[in-house]
Amino acid sequence: MAKRAIGIDIGGTGIKGALVDVKKGILLSDRVRFETPEGGRPDDIAQIVATLISQISGSKDSMPVGICFPAVVQHGRTMSAANISKEWIGFDADGLFERKLGRHVHVVNDADAAGVAEIKFGAGASEKGLVIMTTLGTGIGSALFIDGRLVPNAELGHLEIDGVDYESKASFAAKERENLSFTDWATRLQKYYARLEALFSPDLIIVGGGVSKQHEQFLPLLKLQTRIVPALKRNNAGILGAAALAFRNSED
Repeated sequence: MAKRAIGIDIGGTGIKGALVDVKKGILLSDRVRFETPEGGRPDDIAQIVATLISQISGSKDSMPVGICFPAVVQHGRTMSAANISKEWIGFDADGLFERKLGRHVHVVNDADAAGVAEIKFGAGASEKGLVIMTTLGTGIGSALFIDGRLVPNAELGHLEIDGVDYESKASFAAKERENLSFTDWATRLQKYYARLEALFSPDLIIVGGGVSKQHEQFLPLLKLQTRIVPALKRNNAGILGAAALAFRNSED
């Protein structure tokens, strides 16, 4: 019998979810998407998640739900908040969603969820040693794995380089905001990934985020000792990883 869970990916502009086969790493339903409610307050987001789950084909009340979130998450509490209400800071997110949904819920950092999807089902499958997943988007998200085991909440996008939080210079949003060419953006990415390499000596770096679809435009321009590859699961990574973690957590 298929091992199933529901994965929900909450972002600053949209909330999307689907039913997931957590053994094969595939979606078993169409993705359902709603706009993130203005202000991104806890009760409003919880209501949208409940509505979204009710529209996922094949979902059942007994299925665990994994929710990935733009925040540092410690023991079910969201300890930061990016592009959502500051009310989430120090908030019992697991408790809120479990009360609202009436089922087991596991909340996790969004970059960690995407990384788990790549380690279990994508570009990092069967990789040993130290693997770093990065997501290039509004900021730079990161996930750290040692022999396939997640080290949670590694906020490596916030490395200080040249006196600034370097995601402000090297994120995809910075490229768009400053209208940088891929060549100019790659110069900044080179500085970022070279620092990451110098600090951690990883065995593999995986690059995700929507722009990874265009990886041929910038990854070949980077000169690193470490192998660097595009993510494979892309826009479904958060859903897949959150569902996989929720299923595993529900069995513990």
